Amino acid sequence: MTDIDLSPSRPQAPTRPWLHAAAARVGGLSAVDGVASRVGRGIRSVLQPGPVRDALSGRPLGHALHPLLTDLPIGAWTSATLLDAVGGRDGDQAAQRLIAIGIASALPTAASGLLDWADTEPADAEVRRVGVVHAAANVTALALYSASLAARRRGARTRGRLLGLAGAGALAVGGHLGGHLSYSKAVGVDATALGPTLDDWTDAGTAADLREGGPVCRRVGAVDVLLVRDGGRILALADRCSHRGGALHEGTVEDGCVTCPLHGSRFRLADGGVERGPSPYPQPTFEVREVAGSLQLRAAHGEPTL
Repeated sequence: MTDIDLSPSRPQAPTRPWLHAAAARVGGLSAVDGVASRVGRGIRSVLQPGPVRDALSGRPLGHALHPLLTDLPIGAWTSATLLDAVGGRDGDQAAQRLIAIGIASALPTAASGLLDWADTEPADAEVRRVGVVHAAANVTALALYSASLAARRRGARTRGRLLGLAGAGALAVGGHLGGHLSYSKAVGVDATALGPTLDDWTDAGTAADLREGGPVCRRVGAVDVLLVRDGGRILALADRCSHRGGALHEGTVEDGCVTCPLHGSRFRLADGGVERGPSPYPQPTFEVREVAGSLQLRAAHGEPTL
């Protein structure tokens, strides 16, 4: 009789493009954890919730600011490198101006990126580690392009070009790791943008145990929903914070708003609007009705509610 192997099979790891695999290996650099945690805490302590933090996080835009700002140094420096390749001697003055524009725009770009990265705590270790190397690569690019500009102004045109080319290499590394953070690890995206919805009225339990100002989380269909009795009304928002997925029912409710316990984003209970960042994204809301003592919910505006 043939023996049957009943041990569980382990699926083979999926094949990844080598650039993706390289970024994932950067996420294994545990040596940077101590420094990364200290830097993250320092950034969050300096940039307390308020107008500056709101601006850097992109609240006035309604989406993250950092990806928009990165176009400035990347575009300027890349254009300068292209001019070095095809512009000839006549292109050197334009290349110098472009390098200077990139240097000037690097500071606000870095500030917005550091805030996005610092707010990923608590996060998986890969985000923390890749973020450190991403920042180091971009700082290296800034230093190389600054040295390139200084060399050009001294008349060392060839040295300046070579330093600019090296800066472009560092910029490519930083850009790839930044893309990994944004698109593979979802840093800076709306945490409620994808997922199940409540397309029709769905049972949400009774209203009897909801007390004034007391946040409660209930699983409604496939969605975690924050329920709050406020001024006699029962209001419902997605419980998962749109910023970094914090549990809103663990936060505080006052003045018609709920504050996320993770990073202090504050949302209006009535419409999910952002009262204070760092989240630039509003919370999905739900219509509430009571039928024979039971609550029923459905999405107020058809938003996805992960």
